[in-house]
Amino acid sequence: MVVRGSLGRGPKAGRRAGGVALVAVVAAAVLALSGQSALATTPAVIQTVTPPGATAFVTNQASNNVTPIDVATKMAGTPISVGTLPFAVAITPDGKTAFVTNQGSNNVTPIDVATKMAGTPISVGSDPRGVAITPDGKTAFVTNISSNTVTPIDVASKTPGAPIPVGTNPSAVAITPDGKTAFVTNQGSNNVTP
Repeated sequence: MVVRGSLGRGPKAGRRAGGVALVAVVAAAVLALSGQSALATTPAVIQTVTPPGATAFVTNQASNNVTPIDVATKMAGTPISVGTLPFAVAITPDGKTAFVTNQGSNNVTPIDVATKMAGTPISVGSDPRGVAITPDGKTAFVTNISSNTVTPIDVASKTPGAPIPVGTNPSAVAITPDGKTAFVTNQGSNNVTP
């Protein structure tokens, strides 16, 4: 399950403000069940790990961290420090690694799902937003809204490849189930790049 929203810093950010409220409501509802009152500040995205569906990760933009939530107990764990303005999170199909895009620091933080430890940040383009991982778990694709590119990341080595030019202000990315095509939405040019 992915619920997206952002206070945003780029074009048309205001149009997405309602998404933040929805995410905050969802996150607050999850924590209310456990008797906890709040996450860190400005939750942006919630992503459930599958498989095995044991942990949800919430990016907290204003506090530059990610909160893991135990799905079974509904308890929030210790926030994990990442880069500046974390936005989106994607989980590898094997459920072992979470990749978090950091808008303000222009990088992606890999998190070991089992240990909840952040790895070395991976440099990408300017203002990374969306992230998606191929079904075979080999490649993560990151949209860079201010540099009009998508950065492929080798999941095993956690190294970035050459940026791929797309349309203006690429925001979201989705990959077909066969892993052959990624579709990128371009906010500034009002189109989609396959």
